[in-house]
Amino acid sequence: MNSYEESVRAEVVRWQQAMQKPPSRFGKLSTSLQKRINRIIPQRIHKLITATIKQMTRAVLFGAEFLTRLPEPGLTLPQRESTVISRIDFYRKAGAAEGGVTGAGGIWLGLADFPLLLGLKMKMLFEIAALYGHSVADYKERVYILYIFQLAFSSQERRQVVYQHIVNWEEHSRQLPDDINQFDWLTFQQEYRDYIDLAKMAQLVPGIGAAVGIVANYQLISQLGRTAMNAYRMRWLEENKAKLNQG
Repeated sequence: MNSYEESVRAEVVRWQQAMQKPPSRFGKLSTSLQKRINRIIPQRIHKLITATIKQMTRAVLFGAEFLTRLPEPGLTLPQRESTVISRIDFYRKAGAAEGGVTGAGGIWLGLADFPLLLGLKMKMLFEIAALYGHSVADYKERVYILYIFQLAFSSQERRQVVYQHIVNWEEHSRQLPDDINQFDWLTFQQEYRDYIDLAKMAQLVPGIGAAVGIVANYQLISQLGRTAMNAYRMRWLEENKAKLNQG
């Protein structure tokens, strides 16, 4: 194992520990605050956001519009990650620019940011999967992508559950049903909606929306990118365990 792979393994171990931590007091307070904010937000806005997330989730499971990059076999881990880092940087800059434009437009243009940002995130995850050598033509790989999404944008309680799915992915994927309609999209959209409310609702406030949109989108995409890298690193290390031990 070379120094790069050793550094990656150390970072993955730290990430795994973070995924398994119990909910913190601050996390519980944030959840309580989110629930209060949810009660203030008009119901029609909740319905619009929920419908958007549902449609995007189903598009990921059923659609082909995200299949823009083929898996790249035979590359070293540093080669893969050099491109991955570059693509994450592209998407977070694009997300920040889009958030600034929609945030400057007040509540209705700000609401348009939700489907646009969600689409950017999903396209980035599909690219990252291919760059790590996984074919998203297989619907089970798309489920893995949605699990990554949940790890990045869920409560710590939900994060612990989802982490167990991906840490034992080979076994878990064999247990997935052939019918992708059985995916629990409802829990997925509820967790995501609740997570982003606190960060994104301020984007709807006139006067500060643009600044909030730029910062929030940049940070949210950065967080998703880091989560995806560690989730695929974990699989890469497991799949290449024998070769790395020989090295």
